Amino acid sequence: MKSGTEKIYQYAIQGGNALTGEVEIGGAKNAALAILAAAIMTDETVTIENMPDVRDTNVLLDAMAGIGVMIERPDRHTVKINGSMVRNVNIEHDLIRKIRASYYLIGALLGKYYEAEVPLPGGCNIGSRPIDQHLKGFRAIGANVRIEHGSIIAKAEKLTGAHIYMDVVSVGATINILMASCMAEGKTIIENAAKEPHVVDVANFLNSMGANIKGAGTDVIRIKGVSSLHGATYSVIPDQIEAGTFMFAAAVTGGDILIKNVIPKHLESISAKLMEIGCQVEEYDDSVRVRRNGKLSNTQIKTLPYPGFPTDMQPQAGVALSLSEGVSTITESIFENRFRYVDEIMKMGANIKVEGNTAIITGVEALSGAHITAPDLRAGAALVLAALAADGVSTIDDIRLIERGYEDFDMKIRQLGGIIEKVTDTKAVRKFRMRSRAV
Repeated sequence: MKSGTEKIYQYAIQGGNALTGEVEIGGAKNAALAILAAAIMTDETVTIENMPDVRDTNVLLDAMAGIGVMIERPDRHTVKINGSMVRNVNIEHDLIRKIRASYYLIGALLGKYYEAEVPLPGGCNIGSRPIDQHLKGFRAIGANVRIEHGSIIAKAEKLTGAHIYMDVVSVGATINILMASCMAEGKTIIENAAKEPHVVDVANFLNSMGANIKGAGTDVIRIKGVSSLHGATYSVIPDQIEAGTFMFAAAVTGGDILIKNVIPKHLESISAKLMEIGCQVEEYDDSVRVRRNGKLSNTQIKTLPYPGFPTDMQPQAGVALSLSEGVSTITESIFENRFRYVDEIMKMGANIKVEGNTAIITGVEALSGAHITAPDLRAGAALVLAALAADGVSTIDDIRLIERGYEDFDMKIRQLGGIIEKVTDTKAVRKFRMRSRAV
């Protein structure tokens, strides 16, 4: 037990079933977190729809409530936010350190109140994610920024538009500068901006509140400062990474899945690799169907900023390639610790050798069930896919990490015919094993 009452869950999974059927994709976690933060930049009420009900969004909402933001949840996937009663700009919240997106509150609070104090961000341990580009952007538009006692403290007399060249492509910094500068005096230009779908979504959301942002989705974004923002109703885009995870679930288990409520254009790099390794991918207006009939073949993957292959899909691809014929390579060019799942999947019989930022994967006939641990959010989801494809029963620890970004993951897998349960102890695992044998 944890903290007296909270149970520690693990997944128990019986592998060997092809996942088939339909699955509905929720709102994009990475877009939702930034949009929630941006919603406090007006004194009017903002309604956000298609909000994913995951641990990260709930932690952020709790932290926002802690500084006086009024939050109402009309239903599970809708949230009404009113930032007119913010009491202070100092986020003091133990949980906020556990999520990476806490830094979006700096851009939002700085842009509206000219000051912010937010704990340094946490999130998954997948490698160093410096915030220097965020700080550079804030300073360029007139803020004084320092790091003290584990917090980022930003203050400005006023904010003035500036020409900012990003030294590296950074999604977080692009979004943060968008928020901080949309009510600054004059024009701001961000060059070498990130082009990810959630950057576009945040820009569209701010524009729906009265901001003047052009060029989101290209590498040059132009922001003309406005005096204030107003209320709006906005629906978050579908989650590209959740969709991609289920696309690879079809590949890994030899299944046939129709993935609904997606934007196929956002999935093109994922679809291309799945077709390369022998899957059939059919695109419709707002859904994709992925089928695997025969064996998977090998390929080479290199993670790149959008529209390249997403780093958040790299572990799922690694699982598929470990079951493919021949030798494949994955080069990770974004985060240095993205291969932490390799040790776990090797316990299941995978043949992977990591050299620097490249994994050399020799495909094996089958994986076998094992007791494994989720090292981070996306690696955890990938290990669930591995367990679904493996012979026998697997148990996965630290599933709280997976729940940070996947809503009802186990339920959706069961709806597709996967055998997965949340369990709390060895007795429950034994019962699961006995039931699985009987199936």
